[in-house]
Formats: sequence, C-alpha cells, structure tokens
Amino acid sequence: MEETSMKKNFLTVIAMTVVALFVSAEIAKAADISFSGQVRTRWEVSEHLGNGGVAGAGNRAEAFNNKADDFVMQSTRLAAKANINETTSAFIQLQSARTWGGATNSTDGGGSGNASTTADNQDSSVGLHQAYFTIKNFMNLPMGWDAKVGRQEIKLDGWRLFGNTIWTTGMQVHDAVRLTHKHDNVTASLMYILRNEDGRENDTEDNNDFDVYAAHVNVKGVLGGQLSGYYVYSDNGCGPQAGSASDGSRTCTNFRNNFHTVGGRQAGNMFGLKYRVEAYGQFGDATGIANSTNGTAHPSLGAGAQVDREAYMYGVRLTKAFNNVSFKPAITMWYDYLSGTSDDDLKNGNWSSFDTLYDTGHKYYGLQDLFLGIGSGGEKGTQGLGLQDLAVKTKLNPIAGWTLKVDYHWFWTAEGASNTIVSGNSNAVTSSDDGFLGNELDVTAIHKMNSATKVIVGYSNFNTGSTFRRIRSSTTGDDDANWAYVQFDVKF
Repeated sequence: MEETSMKKNFLTVIAMTVVALFVSAEIAKAADISFSGQVRTRWEVSEHLGNGGVAGAGNRAEAFNNKADDFVMQSTRLAAKANINETTSAFIQLQSARTWGGATNSTDGGGSGNASTTADNQDSSVGLHQAYFTIKNFMNLPMGWDAKVGRQEIKLDGWRLFGNTIWTTGMQVHDAVRLTHKHDNVTASLMYILRNEDGRENDTEDNNDFDVYAAHVNVKGVLGGQLSGYYVYSDNGCGPQAGSASDGSRTCTNFRNNFHTVGGRQAGNMFGLKYRVEAYGQFGDATGIANSTNGTAHPSLGAGAQVDREAYMYGVRLTKAFNNVSFKPAITMWYDYLSGTSDDDLKNGNWSSFDTLYDTGHKYYGLQDLFLGIGSGGEKGTQGLGLQDLAVKTKLNPIAGWTLKVDYHWFWTAEGASNTIVSGNSNAVTSSDDGFLGNELDVTAIHKMNSATKVIVGYSNFNTGSTFRRIRSSTTGDDDANWAYVQFDVKF
C-alpha cells in the first residue's frame, strides 16, 4: 500500500512539473518573455602546479613542480529576457560557477551569492551574473542613443581590451551604463563602469573608488573590414590623503593609478587574406604602481613613489585560408608586442608596462594562461617586463563536424634582464638571461554534435626558458608543463 502511494505521489509530481512548464511557456508567450540557458562542464588534468610560493618572493609560485592534479569545473546559466514594450526590455541571468566537490554552503566557503563579480570566481552558490535593462532612444537624446544599464558583459573587437574571459567558469561582468548610437555603418558607444565602490560616501579627501570611462567607435566597410577606435580613462583610487585641503597641497599617500588608453584596430579581408592590425598607447601617473584592480604596490617601488605611465602595445595577424582544398586548411602568422619596464625606466620615474585592462587573454597569450595580468605591476604575468608573442596557428576540418587547431607560440619578455623589477626574488633575473620565456604547443579539437551541443578536447605543452623560471622564483622547477581537458557545452 505504501509503495503504491509513493508511486502515485511521484506521478503527481511529474504531472505537476509538466503542467507548470507548459503553463509558464504559455505565460512567457503572452508576455513576450523568452528563456535561455547554458551548461558547461570541463574536466582538466595538469602538471604545472606551484608549491604556493617561495619565501621572499611575494605570491610568486615556483615555475613547475610536476604535481599532477585533475578536477571538474561546471558553470550553469539560466536567463530570461522580457520585452516590456516597443522601447524597453529587461534581461536577467543567474549563474552557478563551481568545482565538483567544492563548497556547497557559506560555512564551507560557498560565498556570497555573487557568483561572477570577478573572472576567476569559483563561488559555488547561485549568483547574479547579468541584470540590466535596455531603453531605445534613451531620454530622447540628440542623434538617438540606446541605453543599457546594469550588470553586463562588455565584449569589443576580438576582446583585446574588453572581453568576458569566456574560458573561466565565472566569466567577467561590469556594473555599467552603456550608451550606443548606430547610423549606417557607424556604431558609437559611451560607457561608465564602476569597478569598485569603497563606501557610499564620495569623499574627495578619502576616496578609493575605481571608475572607468570609455568611448568606442566602430566603422564597417573600411579596407575590406572594420575600423575601431578607443579611448579609456581608468581612475583608480586616491586616499587616504595628506596635506592641507585649503592650500591645495593634499596628495595621495596610499595608491593612485590614473591612466588613459587610446588606440585602434583594423581587421578584415583583402587580396584573399584575412588580417588584423592594432595598436594602443597608455599614459598617466600613479603613486607607486600596482595591479590595476587591487592597488598592491610593486615590490620595486615604495607606496609613495611617484611614477609616470608610458606604455604601448601592437599586434599583427595574417591568415591564408585554402577553402578549395580538402580539409579547408588555414595558416596564421601572429605577433604581439606589449611594452615592459626596464631598470632605466624606473630610475627615471616611468612605468612602461602595458596594462591589458579587461581582456580575454586566453584567446591571445597561449591556452595555458601563463601570461595573464600582463602590465598590471603586481605579481602576475611577466613581473612588468612585458611580452613578445610570435605564433604560427593552423586550422583544418579533417572530418565532417570536426575542427582541428594546432598553435605554436614563442614567448620573450619585451625588456631585457632586470634585477630591479623582480626585486624580492632570490633567483632574480640577471644580465645573463636572454629574456626567453618558453615555447607553447596548443592542440584543440572541436566537434559540433548538433546545433546546441559542442565538445572540445585539448592538450597543451609549455617548455620553459631560463628567464621564465627565474621570474617564477625557481631555477630547479621542471622544464615543462602539460595540460589536457575535455569540455561539453550545451546551450538551450
């Protein structure tokens, strides 16, 4: 009798679920609400974990110590979009980004429920990834501007400066106001981003807020492609302050990192070749120099040291596709240069390391992600020495539904050996080092199973150079790192 009752209850739950789904779908139709979602599960195995740092080297990890580790990461996203009327819509997206077997509640480190405020957040709780509204012809501004207001992903021009770090489980979002104007082949955007709010009082004498102001213009139909231009102003912190407010001598005694980024990108197709050329410059000033997000001073500079920011980067890409040949192969020549800081720069009060802002570095600097945070001035990337990346990339379709990619990178620092920049490192770079960081081989196979499901299989090997081992505080670590993964991605 009890078993029969349980079966009835189970069938009742199933029936109610089916009815609820049907009813919600009908309500959504009537209210013009659409739903979408994504589940992405990735198994990784790696042999390049550090030992948690070396004494006297800050948080620099050893190069590689061949400690194998494997884990499964999963991100789940559910979204709803409501078209409220002809001019207004709203979008909300919930996310759970976690590692299998990780924390499941707040006492175990499950977190705040804010599961995607940073790119590498492993918060196991369900949080708000995006929540914004859009209004067409916002406030009847001249020329007609559309507004997007709220937490949102910002992806521009191949994600060199602004991307959503799509490889990470949490992905990157911004609390922002974005105004967009479109006319013929021209799209212009004005953006205000609040990266950090230090309290609710905007006290000019003790203000550690982090604000970003940006303008972006894209013009289609230029040289077989698109031309884009940027202006970005980063206003990062200023306090507590010292001096007298009345005589105007009050200065920052903690951290200030205010700088401008200008530049542009041209990409398109000409003469049977796909190409990309881009260049950006940065200038400004800082009290000390530090990671653009957390304000930690570089070990070479005191907290009150005044420096001028003068940095730049450029990149070129040229691709030839053979679409009339079996397997449709394509080959790409690739070179990126990101300026770095030398001893002479520091002696002259300059910081010359290019800051990659809010990019998706996984697309550019090797799939093992060993050179993220380039130019931030903190302990990541290349310790402020910049980066040169020469790569040959190939792609072909060996089997229907499959794409195979094989990339090979050569990495160097942009600046020569330096003892000053990596001070605090007991194995500091010396003048005998040639700046060679290493080679990386990336092999990726992508299979599109159907319109909603994709599987990706990848393997990477990184072989280190002496300079890499030194800036990672290890002359004894392994010479190479291996990494492999299998990822399933289902969208609905």
